[in-house]
Amino acid sequence: MSMRIAPAAGHSTTHSHLSHKSAGAPSAPGIHDTLRAGVGPSVLCATSASASSIPDSAHPLESRLKKWEQTQEALKMEGLRRTFGVAEPIRRGMELKITREGGWRPAVLGGGMEKGVHEDILRGMDCDVCWEDVFKGDELRALPGFHEEVERKGLANPNQARDTRTRYVTSTC
Repeated sequence: MSMRIAPAAGHSTTHSHLSHKSAGAPSAPGIHDTLRAGVGPSVLCATSASASSIPDSAHPLESRLKKWEQTQEALKMEGLRRTFGVAEPIRRGMELKITREGGWRPAVLGGGMEKGVHEDILRGMDCDVCWEDVFKGDELRALPGFHEEVERKGLANPNQARDTRTRYVTSTC
């Protein structure tokens, strides 16, 4: 494994936001329409693994930044492997996998999003602010409080847990 600091230069040197088939916004022809061009973040990313490798737009700078993040992560894991042995990168990978595939995360901590605060902490990106941290897509939706969500899930209400046990016992008799 190489200790590459920057990704290999495989990017294009020119880019145009306007596609050849589109002349721009329908209300103002010739003016670039960012939302229709798909330059913003994608709301259809299902998992954080796919979100980390697929750029949100066709701009070469964004794909270069994605490659930069992947190269920096590979450099960090290679340094950990050389310092602490192969167990450290494997352990960190397992922790990330457990965090990504966790059963339940509260909405207050980014539960419905593709990545949450737990994954940010494990990746060392908890102090970074990116587009998805500000514009989550739930600005118009009222988020339930943490305690309401835990009670609704049935994890903290002892009366509800007792009721489910009695229902189970009475249904089996």
